[in-house]
Amino acid sequence: MSMQASLSAAQEEARRKAAAARKAASRLAVLTTAQKDEALARMADALLERSAELIAANAIDLKTGEENGTAPSLLDRLKLTPERIEAIAEGVRQVIGLPDPVGRTVQAIERPNGLSIEQVTVPLGVIGMIYEARPNVTVDAAALSLKTGNAVVLRGGSAALQTNLKTAEILRSALAGSAIPPEALQLIEDPTRASADAMLKLSGLLDVIIPRGGAALIRNVVENATVPVIETGAGICHTYVHEDADADMAVSIAVNAKAQRPSVCNSMETLLLHRRFAERGLARIAEAMKEAGVELKGSPDALALLGSGAARPATDADYATEYNDYVLNIRIVDSLEEALEHIERFGTRHSECIVTESAEAAGEFLDRVDAAAVYHNASTRFTDGFEFGYGAEIGISTQKLHVRGPMGLPALTSTKYRIRGTGQVRG
Repeated sequence: MSMQASLSAAQEEARRKAAAARKAASRLAVLTTAQKDEALARMADALLERSAELIAANAIDLKTGEENGTAPSLLDRLKLTPERIEAIAEGVRQVIGLPDPVGRTVQAIERPNGLSIEQVTVPLGVIGMIYEARPNVTVDAAALSLKTGNAVVLRGGSAALQTNLKTAEILRSALAGSAIPPEALQLIEDPTRASADAMLKLSGLLDVIIPRGGAALIRNVVENATVPVIETGAGICHTYVHEDADADMAVSIAVNAKAQRPSVCNSMETLLLHRRFAERGLARIAEAMKEAGVELKGSPDALALLGSGAARPATDADYATEYNDYVLNIRIVDSLEEALEHIERFGTRHSECIVTESAEAAGEFLDRVDAAAVYHNASTRFTDGFEFGYGAEIGISTQKLHVRGPMGLPALTSTKYRIRGTGQVRG
């Protein structure tokens, strides 16, 4: 197939599936909560019943990734296990248990002329998702979108193609016996960039596009889409350990934030240590990171404290890098103010943490750091829809319009006004 023919095929698939989703959205928007929840229960059951098929499809993607030299941390992000499938299905069940945000009255106004104005929540319509090698996103996005009465068009990364194809097949088969039309869930099968670029131009068919992945993917969507975009940001997250921090707590939080699952966007990339704490606590943190398999890079004074060969020099380019891997920058600062300046310069407005026993320092950090989630004495790894009680998330927004932070069910709604009159005309 010629390049032009391949491009046309990708564009045709994106348009055809978006049009099918648009048609299904009008039916989905009027379903009851009970009807939507019953369909989601079928989806959760199907994932468990057919988990062996999912794992077999996932094994193909993992093998391809290994052959292509994909980093172990990224393969971990891609990998499905029976336990992970159970967690994904449990996420769907948690969504079932959450209140339906559609149809809620935001405000009711009675005007002097007799007009009755009611503002109510409604689905966004058709959501487009462009994401990379995270198989759980396929299920999370489907569950959250369908629960809120939205149709969804999914375009995953090529690294998870077989996994996503099988997942979509399972979910659509489950929907076939429910009130939700299977056409409300669409997966773009073309793995090339042409299909993603085609989605960006589907104004009138897609109501919003949500990118979820690395900085390059998000930048391409934001800069080129004619469809409205909810921007999910890359995660260059920091943990700042203040001079008075409890050492045991600091070590526990830092290791969890970096090494519990480094391939995700809420993992820590740079550890900032107040100089007084570094003098008593850096060696312990470095040893714990070494045991967790983390490679260290450090500022000159951190390297001096660590000793020869314990770490490599960290540069400004390192501080601006989202590793998504077992690599950590360590920088020593002389004050809370210096830590705040570093975060302002290099942070991506995602998740930031301070470890301190000082209520005053914590308050200043929480107030002044401009990020979607700001923590005191807790790991940044909690920035997650599941952990926030949303059941799942469709992404973590780092912008300020419409929604910010983990996006659960309410984030996938808009409002409209219903006005009832008795014949009023405007003079």
